[in-house]
Amino acid sequence: MSLKKDSLIKGTIILAAAALIARVLGIFQRVPLDYMLTDAGGAYFTTANNIYLLLLVVATGGIPSAISKMVSERYAQGKAGEAHEIYRAAIFFGIFTGILVSGLLYLAAPFIAEKPGAVASIRAIAPALLLFPVIAMMRGYFQGRQFMTAGGISQIVEQILRVVAGVGIAVVLLQWGYEDEWVAAAAASGSVFGSVGAFLIMLGYGIKLRRADASADLVSAKPAVKGKLGGTYRQIFRLSVPIALTAMTVQFFYTFDSQFFYSLTQAAYVSSAEADSAFNALGIKAQAIAGIPPILAIALSQSVIPVISSAYAVGNLDEVRRQTSLVMRIVLFTGVPAALVLTVAAPSVTGLIYTPGGSGVVAALTAGTIFQITMLTTNSILFGLDKARQAMYHTATGMLIKAGLSVALGPFLGVYGLIAASTVSFILITWWNVATVRKTVAVNVLGSRWIPYLGAVALTAAAGRAVDMAGLRLLEPLPYKLACFITAAAAGTVIGMVYLALLVMLGVVRREDAASFPGPLRKLFTWLLRMRSDKRDKASM
Repeated sequence: MSLKKDSLIKGTIILAAAALIARVLGIFQRVPLDYMLTDAGGAYFTTANNIYLLLLVVATGGIPSAISKMVSERYAQGKAGEAHEIYRAAIFFGIFTGILVSGLLYLAAPFIAEKPGAVASIRAIAPALLLFPVIAMMRGYFQGRQFMTAGGISQIVEQILRVVAGVGIAVVLLQWGYEDEWVAAAAASGSVFGSVGAFLIMLGYGIKLRRADASADLVSAKPAVKGKLGGTYRQIFRLSVPIALTAMTVQFFYTFDSQFFYSLTQAAYVSSAEADSAFNALGIKAQAIAGIPPILAIALSQSVIPVISSAYAVGNLDEVRRQTSLVMRIVLFTGVPAALVLTVAAPSVTGLIYTPGGSGVVAALTAGTIFQITMLTTNSILFGLDKARQAMYHTATGMLIKAGLSVALGPFLGVYGLIAASTVSFILITWWNVATVRKTVAVNVLGSRWIPYLGAVALTAAAGRAVDMAGLRLLEPLPYKLACFITAAAAGTVIGMVYLALLVMLGVVRREDAASFPGPLRKLFTWLLRMRSDKRDKASM
């Protein structure tokens, strides 16, 4: 099978689809665990998983993005040999980092686990860090060569193996009578199987790419001077550090909450069982569901970021302003309804997927994803404007504020205090990002349409909440899962219809907005605007 380069749009779609599948599979992993584990067992798994995910970001960080940028530049300049040397340097760094981080996590498990029962889960997941830094370097190189399919397929295979192996082994141990500590560790070990599968996929694509390069006589291209290896690493780190810090924001917040949950919220709960229940709702249920709304919005915005970067590079500030305003509008119009559905319909959505309870925590965390979306998008815009360092400073300040507010609010509000601290930090980082962007270009997201837009969001939320409450009450005689399914479907449908109708009726979306949207959105809003125009014409006759 030959390798073909992916276009920008196709590559974005591939990576977005892979990310969406990964999120969905992440939820499906937690569903059986929610039924198999007690609240304490769920806390063990959540602790290990969040530490692992944070260390994964630290170990790989923005280095794949830096490699992608450096490799694409070298190939554009006809310096294939230098690109290959950059790749080799990155692989060596990945091997070293994997051994170091994996070993340290295994040895430090007893010291970083707030509950002793989580030690086994942390140690079970530690070996996955052996391979993932190398996998990340390979994905960055392939993206630089514009072969997005390799990274997307490896990510999907990784998630499938992680879920199937982790849940499968956990079920076996549960049937054999093992306690929660070991069942949670078995579930955590699924990440190790996922890393092996992802590595094998990337290795297969690497062999195909090397053969293609050999036939094109790229392998024999003159390499970089060996003495420049230190300079290569300096360039990689200079580009990757700001990206890494901003990329780890959300996972840092989640890991902070899991690591210090009991110590920060002890005064808010009357018993350890109540604290375990709140922690389980946060780690097993809320964090998985809250990962869904940002995906579609960020995927839509990513296709525009390179346009911002190229326009800024040539000094076309009018195009920068237009594209920046456009991407923010797209994010608002698409990300907010996804967050609304999962927030106002949290009781039925949570009941459908998981065991009863915890919907308040799900609703609170998911509501904050609206600002998480705007934070991530404005970070990307700053990257396109060559202002990655400013984004890094804003993120670092936001992390400090998150920690301080968690310490202040956790003892009084419990889990909701930790969530409120995260949401406030997302809002502040977004505010600072937008202020920095406006120093370069005069961004006009909605202008005078903010009040109608906020009105549309409020009315939509009220309608969805009413449907969810009425549905669960009216359908109470039915089996619980069936009642939750019907109610969630009805609430989601009503929210989607009311939201779209109000955006058009209140004049939030105009024809010029619809004309600049991606294909599916453009067709939908064009049709709605035409219907509105036809009704006005008939009314005036």
